[in-house]
This record gives sequence, C-alpha cells and structure tokens, in this order.
Amino acid sequence: MTPDADVVVVGSGAGGAPVAWTLAEAGRRVIVLEKGPWLREADFTKDEIAFCRRPTVVPRRHEEPHVVEVREGLGWTAFPTPGTDWDFWNGTLVGGATNVMSGFFLRMKPDDFRPLSAYGPVPGADVVDWPIGYDDLEPFYARVEREVGVSGRLRAHRFAEPRSTPEFPFPPTVEHPFASWIDETGSKLGLSPVPLPRAVLARPVGTRRGCSYSGYCGSYGCATGAKGSARVALIDRAVATGRCEVRAHSRATRVLTDEAGRATGVTYLDAQGRAQTVTARAVVVACQAIETSRLLLLSTGPKHPRGLGNAHDQVGRRILFSPDGGGSGLFPLAKFDGDRREALLSDATFVNRTLQDAYVIEDPVLGRRKGGSVDLLLKHSNPIQTAMHAARSNARPSGAPLWGRPLKRAIERLFRDVRQLRFEVFLDWQPMEGCRVTLDPAVRDKDGLPVARVRVDSHEWNRQTATWLCRFGARFLEAMGAEGVRWAANGGPSTNLQAGGCRFGTDPTTSVLDPACRVHDAGNVFVTDGSFMPTGGSVPYTWTIYANAFRVATHVLSEVGGRR
Repeated sequence: MTPDADVVVVGSGAGGAPVAWTLAEAGRRVIVLEKGPWLREADFTKDEIAFCRRPTVVPRRHEEPHVVEVREGLGWTAFPTPGTDWDFWNGTLVGGATNVMSGFFLRMKPDDFRPLSAYGPVPGADVVDWPIGYDDLEPFYARVEREVGVSGRLRAHRFAEPRSTPEFPFPPTVEHPFASWIDETGSKLGLSPVPLPRAVLARPVGTRRGCSYSGYCGSYGCATGAKGSARVALIDRAVATGRCEVRAHSRATRVLTDEAGRATGVTYLDAQGRAQTVTARAVVVACQAIETSRLLLLSTGPKHPRGLGNAHDQVGRRILFSPDGGGSGLFPLAKFDGDRREALLSDATFVNRTLQDAYVIEDPVLGRRKGGSVDLLLKHSNPIQTAMHAARSNARPSGAPLWGRPLKRAIERLFRDVRQLRFEVFLDWQPMEGCRVTLDPAVRDKDGLPVARVRVDSHEWNRQTATWLCRFGARFLEAMGAEGVRWAANGGPSTNLQAGGCRFGTDPTTSVLDPACRVHDAGNVFVTDGSFMPTGGSVPYTWTIYANAFRVATHVLSEVGGRR
C-alpha cells in the first residue's frame, strides 16, 4: 500500500519546520501534524489579556495538565499544574513557540559540545560530551541565519565562536540608547558587551515586512512577519511548494510501528476529536521536549513494549531547563539632564546587548566552571505585568502588596518617572538522570490519555552558578548608574526553555538517539526538537534546535530515498 506521505512530521516549530521545508523543497511529500491552530499575522494583536493571561496559544491546563514532582524534605511531592504557577506549555500553534519567542539568537561555543572534556565532571550530574562537534553544526547555524533571518553585527570578544561567514546576512534592528551606555560601561570595566543577534528583520525581505518596533515582541506573535518564526520563515514556504500539507488541530497520540519495530505512521485526533491515521515512510517527532518524551512513551508496539526508543529506560531522562535568574535596575529621569535624559525618553524597543565575559567563571570559592550569558533588555511593555511588578516590588513591611492610591503612584512612577533595564541569565542546567518525564499513573487529559509527569531535579550547581551570574549582572547595572537594583536566582527551572529527554549518543544503553538523531531501535524515526541535547549550553536553545533540525533533515531525506 502506498503511504500517505514520504514523511510525517509531528510538530511545526523550530524542530519540525526545517525538516518539512527541506523535504518539500527536495520534492518529497510531507504531512505536518500540529495540535494547535494555524494563526497568521492578522491574528497576532498586542492584547496582553489574550496572549499573556489567557490560553490563546496554549492548551487549557485543566484540560491538558502536567503533573510536577518536586523535592520536599527527603522525599518528593507531586501535584497537577492547574491552580499553580507551573506551566510547561509554551506555544501550541503552527510554528510552535517560535511565534512568541523574543528571538535572542546566540550560538553555542565549541566547548559547549565537549563539556566533560573542557570543564570536567560535576559530582552528582551526568555530564557527557556530545557525539558531534561545533564544526559539524556550524554550516547549519549559518543556514539558519539565511533561511530564518538573523540580524546583527559582529564584534570581536574573548569567547567569540568561529564562523564560516564574515557577517550576519541582515542588518541589526534599531537599538535603544541604553546599548551605547552598556558599551561605555563595559569599556570602563574591561568587559566586552556583545551585540545580541535577533531573529527579527529590520527591513522587508521577500514577503516579510520589517519590524514595527511596537514593544510587544516576547510572548506575542509578530504582526509583520519580521520575527523568524518557524511558520513564516519555513512552513509557509514549504506549503507553497505544493508538497507539504499542514493539518492543524491534529493531536498525535501514538507513533505506529510494525513487527520489525519500524514506524508505519501516526495516529491522531482531529479537530472534532475523531481518531485518524496517517501513514508514511519515516516519522519525525518534534513536539518540544516534555511532550516528545510523552508521545514516545505512549507509542508502544510489538518491538517497543515499554515505549518507542525506551528499551533501556532512557526516554524522558535528563530533561533540561535553564536555571531561572535575573534582575533589574531603575534609571530615574530626574537624575539625568541633556542628552542623557533625551536618551532615556527614547521609545526604541531593543537593547540588543549580552555579556559573555563570564562564559567561564574563575572564582576562589566555586573554582573554574562553566558560566553563562547575561542578556540585557528593557522592561516589557505589558501594563498589567508592570502593575503587578509595582505592587510586589513595593510591598509593605508586612509583605502585603500595595493597593489603592499607593499602588497608583507606584505604577505612575514606573511609567513616567523612571526607565527600567533588566537582565536575564542563561546557563547550563546540569543533566540529572532522575530529572525526567514519565507517564502519570492516575491523571488523564481531556481525551483520557496519561499526562506527562515531570520530576524537576535541580542540582545545587544550578543555583550557585545562577547566583554568581546574577551578582555579576547586578554589579554591571550599578556601574551604569542604576538605582534600586534587585535580582533573584533560585536554581529552579525557567520552563520556557526545555530540552533533553531523548539524549543522542553512540551507546543505546545510555541514549535514545544515534548521532543522526534517529531512534536507536527504530531506524525510520527521528527526533528533531531540543530533546536530543545532552546539555544546553549557556545560551537560549532555539538557534541550536533550528540548526540541528536542518542537519538531521539531510539524514531524513536519505532515509526516504533522497531528492526527487
């Protein structure tokens, strides 16, 4: 029987879209299954209630919860996510979470691919070198710059990674005057602030318009197509070939396998909740890390009684996040005059600076260890978020938040009297074998399927290093002249960054995927989201996921017979 497609791709974000585009462009028939809606530029309003306070682009948590396990004393306690601050959904729509990303694009460094060799073991963590190196991925980093659209400019610095191209293909977006202040401060401190590349176009390219500089970027879809979402950059182009079909509102429930263990297709629920099946010569799974592990565990078969790729109980292990940490400082307008005051009044939306001088930490207490990136950015434009920040940061001595007239004055100050500069830290989450996804034995989603149970096991290294980097960032803001500098780092997970769970490697007993990101015991199943990563590097994951998906797409194409 002729299959419905050469390849079925489950998920349409940074992991799935490069495969769909590569295969369709090569003449192969592709079907993409996406559980969320297919929204376009006209649907992306700057409505904080719709996009930040309601589940417009993510599932309702009471219908599709997760179960979280955290340490409590010497044991563990578990609870469903509804009614809590925990939420692992990041963007369930065509193009995935890339629709709502901020677009901070930084490459991993060569030593990020060999953390065990470069920095040594971390007691209690399962650190390994990657089975590929930076040189293997570099051409695909460069391809992402062209295909997805990465803007920026290069500046030499101590931790700059090698490049095959002399510059970025697109010019940087307009920068807030804070950028020059950061450069001046860095020069005084002997540091080298780095212009932060963005997956945002400053000017029109093809059918995509340039950035509108609205101030609503992270957490929002792009109304001009300037942001390099997987949908606008790749999926739309794949569909235009006539060889890629996107089935929105199609939720994959199982990868089907035959007696030999090879995939034959995927079952899914359509928009009406009806069970459907699509057949293919190869299957690519790219649902974001937690849901990818869940789908593989649900995909039992004659050769996979414990779940697809789980013969050695490795699926779901070593889930990665980025240790949460950040801070902010205030620049009162009354403190400055002349050009400095005018600069603070600028309505430019991007700072586009990161500090990577602490990518390796040399500390008398912590010793030599892998450090991270400190990205600098403006306070988000969200008014509700600003009001909540004012209430909490100015809480009464009793700890009660502000209310009434004092709250109004605090909000007014944040909008009218000061400018706020923030920083976020990005660093490795130490891989822990017990930090994992399993299927919950009791909790089911709206369709009766077991939900993902996520055990969050954070190594003490995470808190120590996040704290060090936050202090580094806070000192930098103070050197710039900021007042009221605050920071926090608890070593817990920043849930919008997920990777791991299906580590790639050469040993099937300790990894799920081979170096081509093919499931060890299912030769025509590939995983192309961040699940493959053994470690996360000290940068946001998205660019690396895009690049690796382009790399793996060449192997998927070979699996189905090459270019037509």
